[in-house]
Amino acid sequence: MKAKDFFVVCDNIRSLENIGSIFRTADALGVTKIYLCGISGKPPHQKISKTALGAEKTIPWEYCKQTWRLIEKLQQQKIQIISLEQSKNSVLYTKLKPKFPLALVIGNEVKGVSQKALQLSNKIIHLPMQGKKESLNVSVAFGVAGYQIMK
Repeated sequence: MKAKDFFVVCDNIRSLENIGSIFRTADALGVTKIYLCGISGKPPHQKISKTALGAEKTIPWEYCKQTWRLIEKLQQQKIQIISLEQSKNSVLYTKLKPKFPLALVIGNEVKGVSQKALQLSNKIIHLPMQGKKESLNVSVAFGVAGYQIMK
């Protein structure tokens, strides 16, 4: 494990295009590994490839059935767990002082990050929303938070 290791945990992301976009952004950020959990789609798949543009072949990834089990395993490896979700315990994403190695948990397009994953997180961060919609697309939100974390 390297000092600046950055992992992404996809918690039940149903859209294959979102998975592809997450791979592409992860490549741009130099992410160490992506964990695809629950119902999250897995490469190889044409819809993932269409948005990933080959990043699904260069970023290491692993499938895990249960997000919470993966989080417990990562915590045993002294990896800080940060969830991206709006909650009463969340702090503005710019206030996070990242400590690496770090795993960012991003959640389902409708339900968000699962309650169990949120409970296991070391910190929960959120993005400010100024308009009428309550959230961004998961892959866009990952990009915004990911670039802030790697700053």
